[in-house]
Amino acid sequence: MGPIEIILIVLLLVVVGVVGWGLSAYNGFIRQRNLIQESWRQVDVELNRRYELIPNLVETVRAFAGHERNTLEGIVRLRSQAQQLSSSEHGEVPSAERAQVEEQLTGAVRGLMVSVEAYPELKSNQNFLELQRQLAETEDRIAAGRRYYNANVRNYNTRIESVPSNMIANQFNFQKATYFEVNDPEVRSTPNVSFGEISYRGDAPAGGGATPASGQLGTSAPNELPNPQGQERGSIQFDQQNQFDQQPQPADRPTQYPDATEPPAQR
Repeated sequence: MGPIEIILIVLLLVVVGVVGWGLSAYNGFIRQRNLIQESWRQVDVELNRRYELIPNLVETVRAFAGHERNTLEGIVRLRSQAQQLSSSEHGEVPSAERAQVEEQLTGAVRGLMVSVEAYPELKSNQNFLELQRQLAETEDRIAAGRRYYNANVRNYNTRIESVPSNMIANQFNFQKATYFEVNDPEVRSTPNVSFGEISYRGDAPAGGGATPASGQLGTSAPNELPNPQGQERGSIQFDQQNQFDQQPQPADRPTQYPDATEPPAQR
């Protein structure tokens, strides 16, 4: 075998290797993009569950707290906008507009639940307490889904920016996904949507006050992807007099997902 034949064989092997790597990288981007969309649908299911609970919550609060009319009207308006955006997107690629509306809706519901502390009769209403419990569970599942989604977005974006996989991303127009962020500092500082007084991790100081703990609460065109953000869980409990009690919990109980490809448990 002459030197020319050896050079041709080497060039052929190099070409085959490059083509094989390119196909593998392209398929990897497709898998990760589909995983991001799938993980968003898990959040979308829980967001729609929240849409179903909000009308009953509004009617219950209206019956006991008529002075909260402006807040209730704002929640109804935001819920209607978010539901329309969800229907138009068919659960596929959430837009930045929907992300903003969902953020505003979360803040409005949170503000309402703080306001109802001034209405003892409402706080003792069994229908309201049950709605409060269901909303708390829904928010927990939304938070878990957002953490899983954000982990997948992080891995996908890292590959898009890394060399040499960024060449495949640029060639086939794979766009970076964005996180579903909450920009309200007050929402970021609380571990959950506040249903009444918030029970924080740690021991309560003298006088019955709660000790704050840090927490977070947490989509685009055909080639853009959604962007939810995670949130730490809070705990809310009532005593027999229908008031919130401080429940100490272990300080180190973070919820972690060791592998972004493993979705959170479905309830």
